[in-house]
Parts: sequence; structure tokens; C-alpha cells
Amino acid sequence: MCRLPGLVVFDLDYTLWPFWVDTHVDPPFQRDRAGSVLDARGRPVHLYPEVPAVLERLQGLGVPMAAASRTGETRGATQLLELFGVRRFLCCVEIYPGGKSAHFHRLQQDTGVPFAQMLFFDDEERNIRDVSKLGVTCVLVPDGMTQALLTRGLEAFARS
Repeated sequence: MCRLPGLVVFDLDYTLWPFWVDTHVDPPFQRDRAGSVLDARGRPVHLYPEVPAVLERLQGLGVPMAAASRTGETRGATQLLELFGVRRFLCCVEIYPGGKSAHFHRLQQDTGVPFAQMLFFDDEERNIRDVSKLGVTCVLVPDGMTQALLTRGLEAFARS
């Protein structure tokens, strides 16, 4: 696998974490004394288990990463990226309602990376459909981001 993407982009809800930040949890979020992330009602929230290893693997390969989310709960999503330690891996973050195509046009503008050099992971078919029309290599995430899905995505990108 010699050809790597110029940018890997992740959706957030049901891709990096197992909930919708705007409906299933209650912002604001905080860390407790043990280091767990809790919502406003004191319920623990977490990333999918393999997400930290996925991010570290891409960082080790020197591949820049970004996030693109359609959620209206921009503050809560941004806060979770910080509390989970994900934000430090990301060069760009696009979090606002609307079609994912707009997010990708902004990412291309901000990074200079052409769509054909991007790899995108998302749990929603509609987003995969819309973004793939731009020429981005897209991978559907059925049950959270995993190392196996990352490998599959990198292989698909290398073949594209």
C-alpha cells in the first residue's frame, strides 16, 4: 500500500462515537476525577474502542486528518473532540448543519487537497453518495470506526 491519501476525513456521530451528539447525550460535557467523559446528567460517553488506535496509525503514516459533521450541536461536538483527545489529530474541523458536499468544498479550500486525494468514513449512505460524486473515496462505517475499516479504506484509496 504505497499510495496514501492527502487527507482522511471522519464523520463524528456513529463513526467516531456511538451516539448522536444532538439527541442521545446532553451537553455540556466534562471529565470526572477518574478521567471519564460525562454528559450534563452524569452519564458516561465514549469513543468507539478502536478510534484512538486508528488516529494514531494515520498519524504514524503522516496522513493529515479532518472531521466533517452535519450536527447542529456544534459546541457539544467540538467539546467532545477536545475531551476525547481527538482534536489534536485533526488539521481541520467542519461542524455545522447542511450537506456534506459543503463541508468537503471547505476542506478542499482550507487544505488545498484535491477531492481525488481524500478518503472519507461515514455511517450514512446519503453522505457517502453525495461525497463520492465529488471524486472522494468513501467508506461506509456500519458499526463504528475500526482498524479493519481503516485498512479497507486505505486499500480502496490505493486502488482508485
